[in-house]
Amino acid sequence: MPFNLPLLTGAEETYLREALHQGHFAGDGPHSHRCATYLEKLTGARKVLPTPSCTHALELAALLIDLKPGDEVILPSFTFVSTANAFALRGARLVFVDIDPRTMNIDPNEVEQAIGPRTRAVLAMHYAGIGCDLKALKDLADRHGLFLIEDAAHCIDAYSGDRHLGAIGHLGALSFHESKNIHCGEGGALLVNDPELVERAIVMREKGTNRAAFAAGKTPFYSWVDLGSSYSLGELPAAFLFAQTRALPGVTARRLQLWRLYQEALRELADTGELELPFAPAEARHNGHLFFLKCKDAGQRQALSRFLARRGIDAHFHYVPLHSSAAGRQFGRFSGIDRWTTRESGRLLRLPLFHALSDEQAGYIVEQVRQFFRSS
Repeated sequence: MPFNLPLLTGAEETYLREALHQGHFAGDGPHSHRCATYLEKLTGARKVLPTPSCTHALELAALLIDLKPGDEVILPSFTFVSTANAFALRGARLVFVDIDPRTMNIDPNEVEQAIGPRTRAVLAMHYAGIGCDLKALKDLADRHGLFLIEDAAHCIDAYSGDRHLGAIGHLGALSFHESKNIHCGEGGALLVNDPELVERAIVMREKGTNRAAFAAGKTPFYSWVDLGSSYSLGELPAAFLFAQTRALPGVTARRLQLWRLYQEALRELADTGELELPFAPAEARHNGHLFFLKCKDAGQRQALSRFLARRGIDAHFHYVPLHSSAAGRQFGRFSGIDRWTTRESGRLLRLPLFHALSDEQAGYIVEQVRQFFRSS
């Protein structure tokens, strides 16, 4: 049983052929514009800019906020390296803080304690498509004059209340890597929610040039006007992604069915204290991106992982806390006490969850988890 099977809807070939016949293969082609329009309508973001990856979207966000060497950004240590790399590349000092153990998301109380005179931004990574406490984080950002940037890599079609994750802070980043609910192999998008950043984001994404304004007839010259890089999504992956967007409602619904199947079937083990299950706050409307359980400790997690592997089930750990890595120590520091990050990340194990997983396969996985705890 694989951990993930990348989604194929059956419509990808049609849209790829359409793109091939159109003869436009670079960025900002017809399918890229269709993806952007779709995502703007879905998320409510002021502007969506498709990018080659979520990593690129985060790098563009770091460029946009004009970080200077020595500026600080606050982020969780329990996150993917791209969250940190994008800002370290601009010379920022990374300030890692602890998580809320219930959600595995950044703890606003720890953020508040970590804010200092050099702080420029707070990075909110929404783990498993379950939103951070954005009200508290936004209040902090507003009070201290900070940028709030959402790493919403897990969050296509996920919401806090009625607002799409990634579209609440100043900037947000989505991922369309093949491990995500919909994908184009590698892809992403920057969500620009602050109107003052829109025009500059368009320029920086196009290598720091005014190419978009020139193409629209708004300027007689095409020239270099700002810093930037090549952050456009090519037309073929955009066509693939647009095909997948057509299936998004059904994909989300199916993943939520599987997520709830796991949650209900394993509740008895949680009720007896043998494991812990994911927690979603009342305002969280998540997308079933991934399902995890927590074992007693790292040793039990390792034993369960091996037990499942012997039965043909590929279950995965997740992030190693960044502050414990060589690069994390070089480019950042941990603020406060690591009460939860190392402990909780060491207990977490993700079960297979993908669109093509059948109820029968999920049931088999549940039964093997039960067998492990019965025999422990």
